[in-house]
Parts: sequence; structure tokens; C-alpha cells
Amino acid sequence: MSNFLDLFQGFGVMAASDPVVVAVRIALVILGFVLVWLGRKGVLEPLLMIPMGLGMATINVSSMFFDPINMANKTPVDHTAINNLFLDSTISNNDHLMTLMQIDWLQPVYTLTFSNGLIACLIFIGIGSLLDVGFVMKRPYVSAIIALFAELGTLITLPLAAAWGYNLKDAASIALVGGADGPMVLFASLKLSPHLFVPITVVAYMYLGLAYGGFPYLVKFLIPKKLQSIEMPPDDPKLKITSGQKLTFAVVACVLLSFLFPVASPLFFSLFLGIAIRESGLDKFQYLVSEIVLYASTLTLGLLLGVLCEAKTIMDPKVLPLLIFGMAALGLSGVGGIIGGYFMYFVTGGKFNPVIGIAGVSCVPSTAKVAQKCVTKANPNAIIMHYALGVNIFGVITTAIIAAIYISLLQNY
Repeated sequence: MSNFLDLFQGFGVMAASDPVVVAVRIALVILGFVLVWLGRKGVLEPLLMIPMGLGMATINVSSMFFDPINMANKTPVDHTAINNLFLDSTISNNDHLMTLMQIDWLQPVYTLTFSNGLIACLIFIGIGSLLDVGFVMKRPYVSAIIALFAELGTLITLPLAAAWGYNLKDAASIALVGGADGPMVLFASLKLSPHLFVPITVVAYMYLGLAYGGFPYLVKFLIPKKLQSIEMPPDDPKLKITSGQKLTFAVVACVLLSFLFPVASPLFFSLFLGIAIRESGLDKFQYLVSEIVLYASTLTLGLLLGVLCEAKTIMDPKVLPLLIFGMAALGLSGVGGIIGGYFMYFVTGGKFNPVIGIAGVSCVPSTAKVAQKCVTKANPNAIIMHYALGVNIFGVITTAIIAAIYISLLQNY
């Protein structure tokens, strides 16, 4: 029997582990399969969920009796130590980290791109290269008003989480899940709650995938079909925003926001760099960042998020309430966006489609697509995407500003 367990260490690790840990591992393996299946079906974002689901399922069956630090240092080895060959997100000793970077195959990627926020910035460059800020510049006030309403979850969840017992830094990191901007959550949680950034980021990205499937039901529940059917006027052909104007907007906004909130300047710079590349006509650069950089970073992010969903990380007692508050933050932001849509509906005397409000939740361009999809079901002739994209893009900027405010106020708290 011992020879069998030595040969197939997975069984040996399960036999030596706490039954609760084993049960959690099995549950996470099943969840990994579900995420892959939902990604394949298009219910969740496949670019992120398929590598994340596969990583989640694999990491929870890949543990083995392994003591890499002592082995590398040629000191007495703990034969009961359980580790893996992927990465260790809990390591803090620099000497140990350098050792693991030569052993665990994903440790260098995690250390040099994930735990310092680089991957969030790379994704933001790619996202920026896809954004047409002309939609914002044509309707800046409408976009700003709805985007602010859609930060309801980001604002309300902070005091709720603090009242539950989280410190203000942790509460702010959790609240930013309501901004529905994965790279922003990753970056902010690294600055404010490095001890919780793994579960917070994992929860944020899982919920972003679920939001794509859940927000249509929120729209259906809160907005009557009659209002969903409202048609929006097309853009005025005389109001044309040139590439030069868009580039000027990007440069000025980048410099101004970086001056006001230097703590978040890497995110602002990354986003507006992508926009500047797009509007400068640098086709080869745009291809590089919008195709290669964005998709490579998304694949890497999904893989790392899945691998970080190891049972011991998920079993942290702080994670369960985090799941609840993360869901509350995202749900409240969706409701807030719809309230903003209703606000514009009443201000315009019933000429504004309130479904556009859901696009204020800044998951670009998913929530804008959700808004258009809901409206199309109610009225196939109604086109609201040009409004929804403006609101959506401004939502990204608004979330970045709130993240910067939280970091600025709380980083030394």
C-alpha cells in the first residue's frame, strides 16, 4: 500500500490531509469544471474562465509531499510538507522567493507580473486601445451622471464591510469589486490589502463573469418592458469628434488625473496610453497592444487566478463574508446604474432608455453589450449602444478615480 501511495502521491496527500481540506479541494475541482463548461457555452467570459477553471481544477489535485526550500538549501527535509510545483503566493522571505523562482514554474510569472500589478497595467493598455472616447466626448454629462450612480456599490459596501469587522483598507478593497473592473480591483487590493488581494481578485473576476449572466435579470426585474423599448436618437452627424481631439482628451486627462492621484498614476497612464495609441494612427502598435498584449495578459491572468484558488487560500475565514460583500457591491452598483438611468429618464421627460444605466458598471464592454441585448429583446429596432459605450467608458474612469481616492486616503491609515 505504501508503494502505491508513493507512486500516486495524490492519494497519499488526500489520506494525510484534513477531511475538510479534502472536501474543499474536491468542491473546487468541480467548480473548475463548471467554469470551463460555462466558458465554453458562452455563459461566462471564455477568455478568462476557461484557463481559470482549468487552473483551479488542476492546482487542487497537484499537491504532493515536497519541501523545496529545505531541499534547495540542503537542510533536513520535512517529508510531511505538502506543496506544489506551480507557485506559492504566501512566501515572504526574499531568499526563499528566489529559491522558489527556480523551482515553481509559475512563480517568476506571478512575482514579476501579478503581485506587483504589472499585469493589471498591461490589460489596461490593451483595453484603452479598444476604447473610443468619442462616445464620452459627445455626451460627457450624461455619461458622468450615470457612471457616478453606478458606483453605488463601491460607496455603500465600504461602511457595511467596516461595520462587519473588516478594517477600512480591507473594506475599501472589497467595495471596489462593485466597480466591476478586474484590473482596478487587483491593483487597489495590492496597495491596500496585500494579505487579501488573492481572494479579493479571484472573487472579483468570478463575479464579473457572473454579472454578464445576471444583470439581464436585474434589468428585467427593475425596468418594465415598455421602458426597455424606448428608442434613442442617432448621433448628430454634424457633431464629429476628430482623432486629434480624442488624443488631446487622453493626454490632458492622463496628466491631470496622474497629478491629482499619483498613487494610481500607473493605471491612468496605462489606460490613456492605449487610447493615445489608438487615436495616433499607430496601427502596428495598436495591433500589438490590442491583440497580443491584451490577450496574452488575459490568458496569464486567468491561469494565475485559477492556480491561486488553492483550498487553503479559499478556506481563510475572511473569505466567506468577502464573497457576500463582493456580491452585494456588484449588485448594488447594478441597481445604482439603473437608478441613474431612471434619473435621466425623468430629466428628459421620458425620452431616455433607463436600461443604459446598467452600462455604468464599468466592465467594458460587457455591460454595454448587456444593455443592448436587453433592449433588442424588447424592441429589435432600438439601438442604444452609442449611449451605452459612452457611459461604460466613463465608468472605467470613475472607478479609477474612486480607487485612487481610497488608496490616497487609506494607504497610510
